[in-house]
Amino acid sequence: MPQAAAQFDVKFADAAQDNAKQVADVENYLTQQIDLLIISPNEAKPLTAVVKKAYDKGIPVLVLDRKVEGDAYTGFIGGDNVEIGTEAGKYVAEKLLPHGGNVVELKGLAGATPQAERHQGFVDAIKANPKIKIVADASGDWLREKGQAQMDALLKANPKIDLVYAHNDPMAEGAYLAAKAVHREKEMKFIGIDALPIPSGGIKAVEEGRLSATFTYPTNGKEAIAAAKKLLVDCGTIEKTQTLKTRLIDKDNAASIYAEENPTG
Repeated sequence: MPQAAAQFDVKFADAAQDNAKQVADVENYLTQQIDLLIISPNEAKPLTAVVKKAYDKGIPVLVLDRKVEGDAYTGFIGGDNVEIGTEAGKYVAEKLLPHGGNVVELKGLAGATPQAERHQGFVDAIKANPKIKIVADASGDWLREKGQAQMDALLKANPKIDLVYAHNDPMAEGAYLAAKAVHREKEMKFIGIDALPIPSGGIKAVEEGRLSATFTYPTNGKEAIAAAKKLLVDCGTIEKTQTLKTRLIDKDNAASIYAEENPTG
């Protein structure tokens, strides 16, 4: 937990991608007279009502990473997933497949706003290169194992794949493993999103050559704690939307960015 959070009594629950559990967790916290709710909704629609319930009770609500429907919350902090998808699509259209090619898309959890937005941004951006075609897609639910299983099926159904666009790095890694298992990994490129600066994250996967690129989805813990302090300690107000920027990680900058993010090694 960040040091700045030490002045708060923080309660934490993990719904493990279960909408009903996340709703129940919020309902439970509402009975405990909390002063602030910070939530990253598993899916938008199922969590909208309980988030609105908290907001209507006068509890400040910070929504992180994934949105809810409507505007019944105090502030949203997260990356612009349309922009991230757009940047990924531009990179594919201009750099990775300038002469066109067949793309497979591994999507995140259906119903989660990042999945829809990362798809839409990408699709709109690759229109600049009409020789690029998305020949197949599947949902990997953000999970490496499911991404690997879906890619295994897609490889059997598609003899020519030039690039895999995965909505996060674990699914991209899963796709790479599936292709490697049938000796096809050199036929195609793999890109993901998240770029976590950890040994098992996307930056290392680019540095080590499994992924051609990844795009940072900025973590927002520092900004969330700052917003909480402003609301609860300073009795101030915050912006309705705080958008954090992405950046491209490829073979040219992966090693330096990993070192920058891990100054002590």
